[in-house]
Amino acid sequence: MVWCVLRDASGAAGMPHTEEDLVIGPEAIARVKELVEDIDFTMLTTQDAAGNLVSRPMSTRQMDAKGDIWFFTLEATGKVAESQADPQHDVGLSYLDSKGHRYVSVAGRAEVVRDEAKMKELYSPSLDIWFEDGLDTPGIVLLRVTPVECEFWEPRHGKIVAAAGMLKALVTRDTPDDMMSHGKVSC
Repeated sequence: MVWCVLRDASGAAGMPHTEEDLVIGPEAIARVKELVEDIDFTMLTTQDAAGNLVSRPMSTRQMDAKGDIWFFTLEATGKVAESQADPQHDVGLSYLDSKGHRYVSVAGRAEVVRDEAKMKELYSPSLDIWFEDGLDTPGIVLLRVTPVECEFWEPRHGKIVAAAGMLKALVTRDTPDDMMSHGKVSC
């Protein structure tokens, strides 16, 4: 898997203007990993049998070094059935940190995983709310989402500067510029 991030200093079209704007390899995946694990909750989107997009909240357990994003779920759920019914197993993940003005969109492929060692590694007592018997809950499985494309937006100069820029734009009725950093990760 190859990861790269294209950052555009002007915010236009997401294409780099110089070699300095291109971030590749470990640095790129580290930034996406940090955002995904810090924001935690995402909306997992699948497509139902009628072709409707259906979303539900999920708690991210980990984004591993390969870029795979891991969740716990029950196997007998709509999200599993819908993700596995799609020939490509396509899903979408939408992360939102409204206070920090950070956003991540992930297009990926989902796979059900029954790996006892990985489940023990990722499980924590906080999940007992959804899985009454912990790892002994009948039908508990992991859902691994392998990203195909990720995009993220976050304040270029921190959330306080971004908030000040938005306030200024409201008062002056000007469009705020150079406030957000946009990154694109492809594999």
